Amino acid sequence: MSNRKPYVREMKRTWWKDSSFYRFYMIREATVLPLIFFTICLTFGLGSLVKGPEAWQSWLNFMANPVVILLNILALAGSLFHAFTYFNMMPQVMPIRIKGKKLDKKIIILAQWAVVAVITLFVLAIV
Repeated sequence: MSNRKPYVREMKRTWWKDSSFYRFYMIREATVLPLIFFTICLTFGLGSLVKGPEAWQSWLNFMANPVVILLNILALAGSLFHAFTYFNMMPQVMPIRIKGKKLDKKIIILAQWAVVAVITLFVLAIV
């Protein structure tokens, strides 16, 4: 047995700031924070809808607050940014082959955005 201490590399809390790759990664992952607020708001909205018209109206008044509107816009922007980065990395993570040939990356990315647009239009048509 040796009496030497094992080497433990010091890890600063700001280790991710030194690399542009990790900064981008941390920003991408931070987009979840406004989405958490949005999810909580929707959950309370469903609860107030069940409680009755007074609770529903108070939730609507809360949602009309400019700060809440700003946070919801940030949540939408974060969600779109997250989708954009996910769609761009998808052809690298899961390349699609048709008859032995790789499908062009642009086609895969545009197909994903087309699906998002179709689903959005479908939901808007229902509502």
